[in-house]
Amino acid sequence: MQTPLPLLPRPSKETRGAGEFVLGPNTSLAGPEQLQGVALWLQGALRPATGHAFPWHAGEDGPAAKSGTISLGLDATLRAEAYRLEVSTSGVQLFGGDEAGVFHGCQTLLQLLPAGIFRAGQLPGIHWAVAACTVEDSPRFGWRGAMLDVVRHFLPKREILRFIDLMAMHKLNTLHLHLTDDQGWRMEILRYPRLTEIGSWRTETQIGAGTDAPLDGRPHGGYYTQADLREIVAYAAARFITVVPEIETPGHVQAALAAYPELGVHGTPMEVHTRWGINFNVLNMEDSTVEFFRNVFDEVMDVFPGRWIGVGGDECPKDQWREDPRSQQRAAELGLDGVDGLQGWFIAQMDRHMTARGRRILGWDEILENELAPEATVLSWRGMAGAQTAARRGHDVVCCPDDLAYLDYRQSELPTEPIPVSIALGVADVYGFDPVPAELDADAAGHILGGQANLWTEYIDSPRTLDYMAFPRLCAMAEALWSPAGRDLARFMPRLQDHLGRLEAAGVEFRQDAGPLPWQQRPGIAGRPESREERAAHIANITASILD
Repeated sequence: MQTPLPLLPRPSKETRGAGEFVLGPNTSLAGPEQLQGVALWLQGALRPATGHAFPWHAGEDGPAAKSGTISLGLDATLRAEAYRLEVSTSGVQLFGGDEAGVFHGCQTLLQLLPAGIFRAGQLPGIHWAVAACTVEDSPRFGWRGAMLDVVRHFLPKREILRFIDLMAMHKLNTLHLHLTDDQGWRMEILRYPRLTEIGSWRTETQIGAGTDAPLDGRPHGGYYTQADLREIVAYAAARFITVVPEIETPGHVQAALAAYPELGVHGTPMEVHTRWGINFNVLNMEDSTVEFFRNVFDEVMDVFPGRWIGVGGDECPKDQWREDPRSQQRAAELGLDGVDGLQGWFIAQMDRHMTARGRRILGWDEILENELAPEATVLSWRGMAGAQTAARRGHDVVCCPDDLAYLDYRQSELPTEPIPVSIALGVADVYGFDPVPAELDADAAGHILGGQANLWTEYIDSPRTLDYMAFPRLCAMAEALWSPAGRDLARFMPRLQDHLGRLEAAGVEFRQDAGPLPWQQRPGIAGRPESREERAAHIANITASILD
């Protein structure tokens, strides 16, 4: 058996050849003008470490495998995002089913070079060569994502751009940006400036887990202008990544209520929330509140051109509605069978509004409590029961079960793990994730778009900590979503070890095999460890309530 190529994620098919292709000062790039953007990106990836220019020659004869050339081309027989990479001693031919496929093939080409190619400065004395081989590859799923919570701890724009580059390195194609919550509002809305003037900053922040956890006494906040977000969208699009924004409704809204108290059930002034967990403050269901959020989503849709717009819908307590006479009256006016139907009614208003503009809503699996428009897409996070129910009802699904996909969970049972929250979720656990529930028949399974890893940032308070929590577990998630079905952990781990050298060269401060480094340890910050048995029992209760 041939030694596998050191590629991550694992390609569909690979064959080793004889010899190698050496990159030198006379190596050039060629291909049709349609691929110029990809070619310029590849130039930018190859130049810094090698010091070579890699001039680009646009023209229809690009893929002709001219000696000494990296030739890019399109092949209509390949599916979307698929590619075929052929390396010989005389050159490289790279064909894609579309521009995204060529880009993914470029990522594979970089992985076939020494890891130093991911460094930002010239490295003399390195033999820049690619082993002769043929790689034929295409993704298993169309949605290969990562959710980044920029609310609990704000992440500067430059760090989001860096994270996008790391996603592209792993052939991930969807960045789900969680932009609003109780603890902050991160998107500029021109019509409602107080959302960021007031809602983007909180006075202090909870340290650790639990209702009695201390507060740090330090203001925290920030927001992205619409120009910032358009830049992020364009930067991601150049790497064939779609940015999906999320504006939480009708719960997780205290930052919005701090800015506009009239949106709340009681209309009383309040501050941006400083603690974690489920918050009982929710939106009222007046027509004026519905109109407010229609206007918000109009600006969101103007900035984010992608198909999906996140509306939240999770963890919405109904206590205030149940205790409020006006909410009870409102439910009756709307013909609902009690206030418990208000959440679904509100989500339906947002759904109808965005569907009219050609978009689709994306919501957490709690939105299954009510009838949804056929176009609504469900994020199955409380285990896989939401995926089963949604798919059987004909809704598309993105799977991100917390026991396999929540990368804010601790990574081992070691007492030195920072913030020992919930279950231990290691690389092997994430690698075993399969987005398609075994219980689904073929028709229902066709509604599984793919999956994503979720990075909630209650306890991820810096880019360094983000690196530690995301990697290498995100590497495992990338292979689970890209590569053909079936897992072989024993063959994955050696490839991961090779890949860690690339991450190190790229400056990623990933978690080491031995556990957290001294700076990554957080003595004195409490959390509540949870066993997998406890988590399984919790998920079983949720499953019983979700499944039809």
